This record gives sequence, C-alpha cells and structure tokens, in this order.
Amino acid sequence: MTAPIYMDAQITPNRSLSDRGMKVVLGIVIAFNALVALFLLVLHAPVVLPFLGLDVLGIWLALRASARAARRIERVHVTAEVVTVSREDEKGARTIWTSPTAFTRVEVDQPGEHDTRVRLMIHRRRLTVGRTLSPDDRMDFADALREAIRAARNERWS
Repeated sequence: MTAPIYMDAQITPNRSLSDRGMKVVLGIVIAFNALVALFLLVLHAPVVLPFLGLDVLGIWLALRASARAARRIERVHVTAEVVTVSREDEKGARTIWTSPTAFTRVEVDQPGEHDTRVRLMIHRRRLTVGRTLSPDDRMDFADALREAIRAARNERWS
C-alpha cells in the first residue's frame, strides 16, 4: 500500500510567448530592419546597417534566454513522512531538499508591498519556494501548502 500524497505541485515559469510566437516576433523585427536598411541604403547611409544587425542579434539572444529560463521546474511533494522540493534548472541539474513533515513549517515573508516569499522552514534551514509565481499566487500556494502539511500531520498522528 502506498502512502497518500497530500500535495504534488509542479511550478514552472509562465511563458507568454510560445516558440512559434518567438519566431514570428523575430521575423517581424528582421523584416522591419530590412526595410530600414533599404531606406538607409537609398539615403547613402550604410554606416548604420551593422547596428540593425546588432539589434536583431540582441533580440534573438533575449528571446533565447527567456525560452531557456522557462525550462526551470520546481516540484513540491508532501506526504505524511516527508516534504520534498526538487528543482531542475534549464541545464537539467537537479537540487533536492527534504525535511520531515512533522517539523516543517510554512512562513510567508512580505518585505515589500509587491514582494512575497513563501519559505519552508525546519530549525535553522529554510528554502524559498514558488519564486516564479505572482504574489497573489504565492499566497494561495502558501495556504495550500500549509493545508497539505496540516493534513499530512493529522494522518500521521491519528
């Protein structure tokens, strides 16, 4: 018999632009820069053309970095015995943090008006979770995480 799972949340960054959308945006930028380049060639101002290429290169690098950062995954897993947080970065490196459910608590820290941190704490160890969520979603996640840990403790001690 397997132990019940009280939370199994996978948190990934929100991507507002799909891969196809990135190609469309880059295509529009290239087309616009080509029109500007033609205009500058007609005006006999070819000195500016390399900067148009740098513009396209900069946008391509930014879109590529955004797509790579979107591959980060954070998974929070709560059972009656243990709370496990595993993080996988864009390169595939994995970090795992575990703590006994009975001694783990959830703390919400709000140092600024729009900055909210959800932390798992055990003794002096702490781990910030849900960094890619919006502040409102972090509060909802903190409530759900507290409830999952409470339910797991109740099952363990009943």
